[in-house]
Amino acid sequence: MPGTALAFALAAAFVHALWNILLARARDPEAATAVALVVAVVAFAPVAAAVWDVDARVWPFLVGTGAFELLYFALLAGAYRRAHLSVVYPLARGTAPVLVLLVGVVALGAATSWRQGAGVMLVAAGVLLVRGARVRAGAPDLLFSLPIAGCIAAYTLIDKHGIRYATPLAYLELSMLVPAIAYAAAVAAVQGRPSLRAEVNASTFVAGLATFGAYALVLAALQRASAASVAAVRETSVVIATALAAAVLKEPVRPARLVGAVLVAGGVALISLT
Repeated sequence: MPGTALAFALAAAFVHALWNILLARARDPEAATAVALVVAVVAFAPVAAAVWDVDARVWPFLVGTGAFELLYFALLAGAYRRAHLSVVYPLARGTAPVLVLLVGVVALGAATSWRQGAGVMLVAAGVLLVRGARVRAGAPDLLFSLPIAGCIAAYTLIDKHGIRYATPLAYLELSMLVPAIAYAAAVAAVQGRPSLRAEVNASTFVAGLATFGAYALVLAALQRASAASVAAVRETSVVIATALAAAVLKEPVRPARLVGAVLVAGGVALISLT
C-alpha cells in the first residue's frame, strides 16, 4: 500500500472518529446532528455539482439509502445522548460488516473464506471485551448499537449497486440531502427551532464538514490503493474513536475495552481483505 494511500486512509479514519466525538460531546446531540447534516449538504453542494453525473437509474437506490441514512443518524444521535461512544461506536461499526457478510452468504449465495470466519470471531471477542458479557434488559448500548449496525449494513448493500449510476460525490450529496432536511425539520418540530440555533457553533460546522471530508479522503485513498486495503486501514477509526472517547469525553475506557476495540478493528479488516 503506497504511503500516500495509507496516509489518506488513516486520515479518513481519524476524521470519521472526530465527527462522532464532536456530536457525542454536544449538549444536545440531536440538534447538533441536524445542524451538522445541513452544513454538510450545503458546503459540499458546489463540489458535487462540479463533478455531477447522475443516471436516472440511481433514484430507487437513493430512496432506499436515504431512508436508512435518516434512521441511522436519528439512532446515532439518540445513542450518544444515552450511552457511551466508546461502546456504541465499536459495536455498531464492528457488527455492520458481519451483517453484510451474513446477508451475502445466506441471501445472495456469496462464497466465504476462513479469513472472514476468523474476522467474525475477532469481532465477537472484541464486542465482549468492549461492553462485557452481562446483558441488562433495556441496555441502551445494545438497544441503539445493533439497529445502527443494521442501518449501516443496509445502506452499504444498497450503495454497492447504486454507486454505479452516479459519480461518488454526487451520489453522496443526493443520498444525504433528504435525510438532512427531514431530520432537521423533525428536530425543529419536536424540540423547537431555538434548539437548532443553540447548536450552531464551530464544533457542529467542523462535524458537518468532516462527514463528507472523511468520504473524500477514502476516495483519495482508493485512487492509490486497492479497495480491500483501504477498507482495512479505514477501520482503525474504531480504535481512534475509543481512545478519543477516553481523552475528550472522559469516558471510563478501561484497558479491556481498548483491547476489544483493537480486536473489532482487526476482525473487520480481515473481513474486508477477503
